[in-house]
Amino acid sequence: MNDRSREVFRRVVEGYLDTGGPVGSRTLTRTMNEKVSAATVRNVMQDLEFLGLLEAPHVSAGRIPTQSGLRMFVDGLLEVNTPDITDREKIDATLGSNERDVGTMLDSVGAALSGITHGASLVLTPKHEAAIKHIEFVSLAADRALVVLVFADGHVENRVFTPPMGQTPSSMREAANFLNAMAEGLTLSELRLRMKTELTSRRQEIDTLAHAMVESGLAIWENEGDPHERLIVRGRANLLEGQEGDLERIRTLFDDLERKRDIADFLELTDEGEGVRIFIGSENKLFSLSGSSLVVSPYMNADRKIVGAVGVIGPTRLNYGRIVPIVDYTAQLVGKLISDQG
Repeated sequence: MNDRSREVFRRVVEGYLDTGGPVGSRTLTRTMNEKVSAATVRNVMQDLEFLGLLEAPHVSAGRIPTQSGLRMFVDGLLEVNTPDITDREKIDATLGSNERDVGTMLDSVGAALSGITHGASLVLTPKHEAAIKHIEFVSLAADRALVVLVFADGHVENRVFTPPMGQTPSSMREAANFLNAMAEGLTLSELRLRMKTELTSRRQEIDTLAHAMVESGLAIWENEGDPHERLIVRGRANLLEGQEGDLERIRTLFDDLERKRDIADFLELTDEGEGVRIFIGSENKLFSLSGSSLVVSPYMNADRKIVGAVGVIGPTRLNYGRIVPIVDYTAQLVGKLISDQG
């Protein structure tokens, strides 16, 4: 694109992100750096439409950016500033006390992030990555069992869950023995990977009930069950603001947000690299039907290992220039918190 095309394109996108509506040629002639006629601007907009960067939602209407246009704008023309001092202070305030546990602190971070950005916030909490020392299953009732996980660093976690039908104390012991034989020296993530292979190759060695117990017992550690879910979602009500005409898309998005395990798996993709990543519309397979955008950034522990992620989801006309630095700042601050915690 030449300078004129680039300016028209940038102003159409910025106008759309600001108002949510199409931008017309007459509006642009009043803001262009050079004096040009509305007819000239219309010709430029038609060229940009031919390139697949703009589209007209209605006949004789102005133009809005396509998904490809938004992607090009975000990658090449987006101006990102440092977070506003007021926004930074709101995020800082959630991390001001080291007396609360990490889960409570991250819940506050998610609430603050959704309030600041007026979107829904996603916070993927850290896994406990110490080596496993011992696993035990304890039957509490016909439909309730306790799984106890002891880590080599002395950390102990226990959770109540619903075991598969027909479990017996014998199958629970067999499941625990099977896991303990494999678990020594492995983290939970490493154990899950080995378990998938071992369950296939050693299926003959454990009965069906123990097999089901192993899978359901370990699944509880990933992100099932309240209040131990690894994914914290806050501010879903913000997604309803100004979306009266798109309630079906919002309903689809709400349904997607209920599939927390899928979203947690998706956020694990942030392991592929540092920095903020932006997924627009159908680029985000989980939210493609709702036409939403996700701005997400991983955070690291003291060993510079990615252990979680924070993000914001909202309509494709997010104020990317403001939200990107907020998400980046929050991720860095959470990383520092996690590092300081140990």
